[in-house]
Amino acid sequence: MAEENKKANEYGADQIQILEGLEAVRKRPGMYIGSTSSRGLHHLVYEIVDNAVDEALAGFCSEIEVTINPDNSITVIDNGRGIPVGINHKAGIPAVEVVFTILHAGGKFGGGGYKVSGGLHGVGASVVNALSDWLSVEIRRDGKLYEQRYERGHTCYPLKEIGTCGEDESGTKVTFKPDATIFEDVVYDYDTLKTRLRETAFLTKGLKITLIDTREGIEQEKSFHYEGGIREFVEYLNRSKEALYPSIMYFEGKKNNVLVEVSMQHNDAYNESIYSFVNNINTPEGGTHLEGFRNALTKTFNDYARSNKLLKDSEPNLSGEDIREGLTAIISVKIEDPQFEGQTKQKLGNSEARGAVSSVVSEQLTYFLEQNPSVARTIVDKSILAQRAREAARKARDMTRRKTALEGTSLPGKLADCSEKDPSKCEIYIVEGDSAGGSAKTARSRATQAILPLRGKILNVEKARLDRIYDNAEIKAMITAFGTGIHDDFDITKLRYDKIIIMTDADVDGAHIATLMLTFIYRFMPELIKQGHVYLAKPPLYKLEKNRQIWYAYSDEELDGILAEVGRDTNNKIQRYKGLGEMDPEQLWETTMDPERRILLRVNMNEEEESEVDLTFNTLMGDKVEPRREFIERNAKFVKNLDI
Repeated sequence: MAEENKKANEYGADQIQILEGLEAVRKRPGMYIGSTSSRGLHHLVYEIVDNAVDEALAGFCSEIEVTINPDNSITVIDNGRGIPVGINHKAGIPAVEVVFTILHAGGKFGGGGYKVSGGLHGVGASVVNALSDWLSVEIRRDGKLYEQRYERGHTCYPLKEIGTCGEDESGTKVTFKPDATIFEDVVYDYDTLKTRLRETAFLTKGLKITLIDTREGIEQEKSFHYEGGIREFVEYLNRSKEALYPSIMYFEGKKNNVLVEVSMQHNDAYNESIYSFVNNINTPEGGTHLEGFRNALTKTFNDYARSNKLLKDSEPNLSGEDIREGLTAIISVKIEDPQFEGQTKQKLGNSEARGAVSSVVSEQLTYFLEQNPSVARTIVDKSILAQRAREAARKARDMTRRKTALEGTSLPGKLADCSEKDPSKCEIYIVEGDSAGGSAKTARSRATQAILPLRGKILNVEKARLDRIYDNAEIKAMITAFGTGIHDDFDITKLRYDKIIIMTDADVDGAHIATLMLTFIYRFMPELIKQGHVYLAKPPLYKLEKNRQIWYAYSDEELDGILAEVGRDTNNKIQRYKGLGEMDPEQLWETTMDPERRILLRVNMNEEEESEVDLTFNTLMGDKVEPRREFIERNAKFVKNLDI
């Protein structure tokens, strides 16, 4: 036996595996598409679409059509040049087969295929092929129609000519079905695709993208076509806000071989919404192009304010944060050889992009401000107010810190903390009202569960500057309890609880309070959501008692199921919970706080959809009524069990 164990643990030359072709992708899919979750599943579509968009960026494609088929396979059709079908002499097979079966092959590595491109540096099509149950490609090119099919990355038969097409017709049609043995789920979400494709259309001026869902019962179709490009993107993002001035600024230019497009407009809100892109790829962590934009913005506005006496000599310069208050902006650059920091392409590293964006914005923004003095004055006045509020917020923050140092503790008095000191084992329940807070304090596990009751509805941070936020007692209690600080002071390593659980009543007021709390966390502590620390508790809606036995139901459907099982008769005692305060501590523990039995909904945020998340909070919590009414009407069909 010892000899067998020794052989099993040997690590010699024969233990080194060689993965042929696309086997590596199937073995470690996460290395190529990030994950095998829903996010990775949708990423397959983006990769094929990105190839078509590259044709559009090169000037050869004007329309892309994406269809979700009844079996959840995907078809992407473009009217570009069509993937080349001639023999690639290095590989000895048709170029299209090279694209779909060989990693790191494509027209994106120099050699004149594409000047700029997105996608996964040429691995996109082959990765999609490798992770699909099957994939077929049809190509219209030079008056002929070609076709080839693959299964799990392997070629089924040589490329064949299957017909003819018009001499002026060209393009590529790719249909693939994701492999259910690799992905956690293979059902596509229409809205997720819609968000990404709308964004792509905004970033590719003049390109028409159509998304069609042919699945039974949910058939729908939407087209995106924006001749105004990112100017219309800013208009779309600002539609739930009140613009400070009618014109949307748009700057375009080319420096250091970098094509720069910037569009921006201020609104009456207090949060900045700035999104940066490189070759149509979202860069949520920014990079050199964003740095160039911010530097140019700050310097240009300060120079203008000084030269036009809008800032007194005795007054300090406006900070970039002051000038960006209420700013919605899109920065889009096209660059031949983008260098991204990290595999996920979240941050641009090219130094030439910083200078290019800074130069284009400085020059054209200076001209715009000189030509539009009333707009310039409006922005500077708002920035000065922001500067004063920031100073007041700093004083309030410093006062809080001094008080903390004197008192020797930073925890709010209403917090019932847990005894465990290891944050990874701790959780905090944010509870609506003193009544529910009292029940929760009695019900909890004192070792690991902390309770923070809040009185009434917290401040709507969508409509408040930083000084008012620091002055709000309920928000201060949350900031202090979490331990991370907010905004520029945020440090996730100081988080005191692994789970932050929002526990409110299942009625309209409870939903509003939960939304107010999520708005605050999203605006000032977004990393808590991105790293999966924020949850919503799901209390039961019904308690059913019969013959001294008790069942809890979390939906009408679940109640119906229980009644079907136990029988519907006069012995049934059904209680409809209107609020958490109606439960005694034992019931609250059993249903909502016991880690073994409770239901928690984790709040997720996909960085690729951040502009839509931003827009949703603006719509729900902003001043404009009409967009909010439209949102509620559009989404009312998805709401269940909400007391009105």
